[in-house]
Amino acid sequence: MAKFLVTGGAGFIGSNFIHYLFGKYPDVEVINLDKLTYAGNLENLKNIENNPGYRFVKGDICDAEIVEPLVKEADFVVNFAAESHVDRSIGEPDDFIKTDIFGTFVLLEAARKYGVKKFIQISTDEVYGSIEDGSFRETDALMPSSPYSASKAGADRLAYSYFVTYKVPVIVTRCSNNYGPYQYPEKLIPLFVTNAIEDKKLPIYGDGKNVRDWIYVMDHCDAIDFVMNHGDDGEVYNIGAGNERNNLEITGIILSELEKPKELMTFVKDRPGHDRRYSVDCSKLHALGWQPKHSFQEAMKLTIDWYKDNREWWEKIKSGEYLEYYKQHYQIEG
Repeated sequence: MAKFLVTGGAGFIGSNFIHYLFGKYPDVEVINLDKLTYAGNLENLKNIENNPGYRFVKGDICDAEIVEPLVKEADFVVNFAAESHVDRSIGEPDDFIKTDIFGTFVLLEAARKYGVKKFIQISTDEVYGSIEDGSFRETDALMPSSPYSASKAGADRLAYSYFVTYKVPVIVTRCSNNYGPYQYPEKLIPLFVTNAIEDKKLPIYGDGKNVRDWIYVMDHCDAIDFVMNHGDDGEVYNIGAGNERNNLEITGIILSELEKPKELMTFVKDRPGHDRRYSVDCSKLHALGWQPKHSFQEAMKLTIDWYKDNREWWEKIKSGEYLEYYKQHYQIEG
């Protein structure tokens, strides 16, 4: 029976990955280590909290006393734990450096000490920086332009160094922008969907023509599982879906699907260092045999419908009710 340690498993992608594991593997065991900062939400996993193969541990990946015994138990470590919002990194970069780099170091040290079958470091396409034309390959230089992407680049290369120096079986994945259920509503798609449902303004940075490649979160989870089983140790794999859209296009799709007026769109001052376009070349992963399973149109509808059907989930977050509850019960930060 395979045993996974999933760090940051109460967050958006981590919780979807845990759902993916239990949906695909009947005999899997999962330990979810999460600090429960503002974006960690145990309600994301409410339907599996009583599963005998699931265990939640509240803790910080920077704390070796918590991390080491959990890594010792695990066959596979998948590190989602990270501070991940670019806007927040501009205002408070110190938290990003601590969690994203030092926390990854603590996990890698434990993996080196106790041995694991595979250590998956979840990186991001943002480590490459912006690109006007073409797409980044895994061998291209890293040029991060925000404290967030710089901290992820640091963790990315630290993980690789543990493969080269200590032979820790590390694989690094660099994925494009995710969307889907359980995404904290500060990110573009859930923010715009929930604001539109509430007939609130949709704040678009600059001219709205910043381009991202969008991938449905369950396709990302599937790709992680795929490289864990078919990828080579020490390698980096770009993960994307080939769905490049600018923010104006995303906004238009959301308003059209929800039958809301374009007057809800409002343009706001651009954020500092806002990268114009991200694009990754995924031919290395495709050559192994992986392809996304969801079309952009299908997955966007699934996502919008999920937020329509789960108002209670996001209304608690946007009203502050969730944060106040968990501050009292779990002494969380943020």
